[in-house]
Amino acid sequence: MTIDPNTISATTTPFALIDEYSAIETEKEILLSMHTVFRVDDIKQSVSNSRLWEVQLSLTGDNDPQLAALTNRIREEVDGTGWYRMGKLMIQVGHYNQAEELYNELLKNASSDSDKAFIYHQLGFLKDNKGQYQEAVAFYDKSVEIERKSLPEDHFSLAPTYTGIGLAYNNMGDYSKALEFHEKSLKIKEKALPPNHPDLATSYNNIGGVYKDMGDYSKALEFYEKSHKIREKALPSNHPHLATSYNNIGGVYKNMGEYSKALEFYEKALKIDEKALPSNHPHLATSYNNIGLVYNNMGDYSKALEFYEKSLKIREKALPPNHPDLAQSYNNIGLVYNNMGDYSKALEFYEKDLEITKKALPPNHPSLATSYNNIGLAYYGKGDYLKALSFLEKALVIRQKSLPPTHPLIKETKDNIDYVKKKM
Repeated sequence: MTIDPNTISATTTPFALIDEYSAIETEKEILLSMHTVFRVDDIKQSVSNSRLWEVQLSLTGDNDPQLAALTNRIREEVDGTGWYRMGKLMIQVGHYNQAEELYNELLKNASSDSDKAFIYHQLGFLKDNKGQYQEAVAFYDKSVEIERKSLPEDHFSLAPTYTGIGLAYNNMGDYSKALEFHEKSLKIKEKALPPNHPDLATSYNNIGGVYKDMGDYSKALEFYEKSHKIREKALPSNHPHLATSYNNIGGVYKNMGEYSKALEFYEKALKIDEKALPSNHPHLATSYNNIGLVYNNMGDYSKALEFYEKSLKIREKALPPNHPDLAQSYNNIGLVYNNMGDYSKALEFYEKDLEITKKALPPNHPSLATSYNNIGLAYYGKGDYLKALSFLEKALVIRQKSLPPTHPLIKETKDNIDYVKKKM
């Protein structure tokens, strides 16, 4: 650990050398003051000892403008009092299991309808983040049911829950339902909020996400850029929501095959996430995963594996064992091995992905089609054309049911089936 002494103010004593007072004279001991705040500038592995890491620190404090702006913004987002505020904070740092336990306890003692509606909303959010999408919708519906007893359908208080329902339907692959609820939420917000409010940015971002999943990339970019434009004006430059915008725009460019542009946006997102979030936060895993995707598409497989494994390590610690994001990690690592021609290794990871996906998602979810498609391609690589055809046909059935008829993945699957049939 190294600390830049040039940034130390004359009015503070962040640390002191105490080697002359130490019981062991050979130790060059340093005592750090309580509540001293440092900015992490760089972390790198030691050249001389691979078990050690060097951390470069710059002294900062409560008067640091960037730190103050981010702290104030997070305080605004984590509003409320007592245990309710603690629950929101747990969600912000990615401690979803602890937050769920807390909200279940609060629900037992909740006396007012407004408290119950809020807790059901939070439980819906947590279930969605844990990949339990149908349970998420059930909790959100309970919240709306309570709110609708005393509020009109277009009341501003209902907008966040409509958003939550939209996200859950999008994760289940029901894109028309997802758009219906996101547009409901947006309509309420556009009436109630100024045009540059961050909540409007969230709605534009969510609608962009649905269009991206539907394969309509120009529409997706249109909404993502609307969202990003607001966030750049309204939020501090190191806010995690800006990282989300960069990740989403990067994702569209990746799907369009513009990999250098995608990497540019993904690296911007990672830079913010590494500064703003704990090292085991699921959003950081998303950033590592996205960069891995680009390197894989660019043919740099060792780099792709490096980032995918970083992502998987966080997800295995932070998420429940049947979470769809874990399935995504296994699938992506399988893709790298498939591209390297190691089809047996690819199948090992694809089957892990399929096992989770079948448990976590509805039977016609597009992600299940992706799993079947990839297993089919691995069997094709191994020369087992009958098995390849069986899995590719399963993928096509799901894609034709769950995606718009013009979606590029439908044509891609049909092409793959034709290649296999020619080999038989």
